[in-house]
Amino acid sequence: MHDKIPARIIHVSCPPAGESGLSLLHQVALANARALHPNFDHILFGNDEMEEFVREEFPEFRAAMASFPQRIQRADFFRYLAVYRLGGFYFDLDVLLARSISPLLDHACVLSFEELTVNKFLRRNYGMDWEVANYGFGAAPQNPFIGALIENCLRFVREPRWGYQMMQGIPRAIRDVVLVPFTTGPGMVSRTLAENPHLAKDVTILFPEDVCDERTWHQFGNFGIHLQQGAWRASHSYVRRRLANLWESWMRRRLDPESRAQGKFRSLPLTRAVGVQMPPVITGMPEAHSRVVHSRG
Repeated sequence: MHDKIPARIIHVSCPPAGESGLSLLHQVALANARALHPNFDHILFGNDEMEEFVREEFPEFRAAMASFPQRIQRADFFRYLAVYRLGGFYFDLDVLLARSISPLLDHACVLSFEELTVNKFLRRNYGMDWEVANYGFGAAPQNPFIGALIENCLRFVREPRWGYQMMQGIPRAIRDVVLVPFTTGPGMVSRTLAENPHLAKDVTILFPEDVCDERTWHQFGNFGIHLQQGAWRASHSYVRRRLANLWESWMRRRLDPESRAQGKFRSLPLTRAVGVQMPPVITGMPEAHSRVVHSRG
């Protein structure tokens, strides 16, 4: 196990042709990251490179990865595998950085606040009214929290009903639209954080100064911003996407007073509900002290 994040930035591109298949925006994001970090190792995985990496580094997970029904779920799972094995920072190609992330290299694992959640499972079971993001994160190689996240994604493959606990309170008509975030995306990262307080002690979270201020959401601390292209949602019909957006807006208005009553700040540890079952994790890793970073968005 390594204690600090190495100077490496990892990107994943769906087109198999590498950089030549990237959109202009994605080329800009890639060039921007490289210009701000000339001394970092930069890796771009295309489809072929992803398959080769899993075949060589995680052959035991090939079947599980192929079993995810949506391509974005496989991409989510792969980014966790890549960071777990190589260490470094992962960023989506619609993340634009404003400054170097070098100050974060002294940490063991870095996550960023995403937004206040509308997920009832997180709120009721863990008292967690917020989520962390998976569009950008960093960790040392073999980081135990990323290992636990990988185990949870695999558990969803083995036990779909366990994964669908995250869908509590979501109308059936839109469950397929929100399936990805809650099974391999930000919801699953947040669930892993809530269910593993002993591992969360070694996780640095980039919080904004006011978590209730929507203008600070979807930002990687004060280092960059996520443009939220969300191209994977286009696979769903316009009507379902529209219904999902309307439901989410309604839930946010309903839950906003509850979150505002808790104030501007959030921190770890969370308050655990009694009787919640702990998932299996990759063990044998030493614990470290907790870090929470509040940064202006």
